[in-house]
Amino acid sequence: MSGAHEEFKPGRRIIHTKSKPFAPYDMEGPVQHDMSVIELSYDRAAKQGAYLIRMEPGAETIAHEHPFREEFIILEGELIESDGTVLRVGDFVMYDAGTVHNSRTEKGCLLLGIDWKRQA
Repeated sequence: MSGAHEEFKPGRRIIHTKSKPFAPYDMEGPVQHDMSVIELSYDRAAKQGAYLIRMEPGAETIAHEHPFREEFIILEGELIESDGTVLRVGDFVMYDAGTVHNSRTEKGCLLLGIDWKRQA
């Protein structure tokens, strides 16, 4: 075991997300203090992989364009998309590469996101 928050064995990595601390959120540039992230398999250089985002009540993402496909599922709370669509626990969303959007929450939200390059 490598630490209290992660375990490594040949070919496998386990992240104990309930005990791993969230880091300041800055995926759209500046740090947003009302949001935090755990980068699970996310590779910042490639802009691909999985991550958990926690948004405090009243948080709002900066409008951004995705270079690759973005998919996410709401695990706690709710999220309001820029077109007014309200997403609740269990809702799964897919955005195609090139899509521009932003999201906000009034009640708070935890989501699992995955950014990846979809093969044709």
